[in-house]
Amino acid sequence: MVNEIQVKSILNKHRKRDDWFLDDYSVNPYSGCSFNCIYCYIRGSKYGENMTKTLSVKINAPELMERQLSKRAKKGEYGIIAVSSATEPYMPIEGKYKLTRKIFETILKYKFPVEVATKSKLVLRDLNILKEIDENAILPDDLKPKLKHGVIISFSISTLDEKLAKFVEPGAPKPIERLKTMRKCKEEGFFTGVCFIPVLPFLSDSSEQLEETIRTVKEYGADFIFVGGLTLFGKGPADSKTLYFKFLEKHYPELLPKYKELYRIFFSPPKEYQREIEEKSKRLCEKYGIKNRIV
Repeated sequence: MVNEIQVKSILNKHRKRDDWFLDDYSVNPYSGCSFNCIYCYIRGSKYGENMTKTLSVKINAPELMERQLSKRAKKGEYGIIAVSSATEPYMPIEGKYKLTRKIFETILKYKFPVEVATKSKLVLRDLNILKEIDENAILPDDLKPKLKHGVIISFSISTLDEKLAKFVEPGAPKPIERLKTMRKCKEEGFFTGVCFIPVLPFLSDSSEQLEETIRTVKEYGADFIFVGGLTLFGKGPADSKTLYFKFLEKHYPELLPKYKELYRIFFSPPKEYQREIEEKSKRLCEKYGIKNRIV
């Protein structure tokens, strides 16, 4: 079911620039997501409590974007805009509504840089307008010496295992399709990489799996790869922790005790686990000559 809704605001200004994606703003023309990734941090978190399968289309998003972005541009408040930070910008319904495309048209008009995070090959439809944004965007002064691109395109994966991906990302394109799409973006001259988040404990986080993923991503032409842990929020029936534990119970029951020990009453693994993943990934990125950050 798809709801068409009117919203009062569409452009969100962050209190602090994101350390990884470098965005100062975010815009989400849709809410909910048909890719239905069971681990999605939106499920049960403060950003989307009790998220259901219902999709909402913010039909007045383009008009609001024009109004809000023009004010920021007049003040010279340039910053990277994340499209989208809390949903997939290229769900199948984007083919009908074209809200993401319309958002890009406004961003191009006011010369803001963008960061696009996606799992979909539909991004290829918009490479022409993204190329114009890339060439004309005005970066924040402090990023100009570090970043030479007005567009950053990242593709999210949690595993290269097609069977596992089908369980945890049932509505999303296959991981290999995302990598092939990323390679096409790279061939078109874009700055692009992979968001290997979340790494799935005991399923895609071994030293061998980390190395295979980083090596493969490099072979497909990525400029960078982020590696981050799995967060599991909430106790409700549609929340990520509930859904993920049900998935484990059905397909990997032997791992359920390990997860309960790893997460206990928390939404993320212990700092020691996260530090180990980070250190291994950093060493592997150095080995294969790929950045583990944008800048």
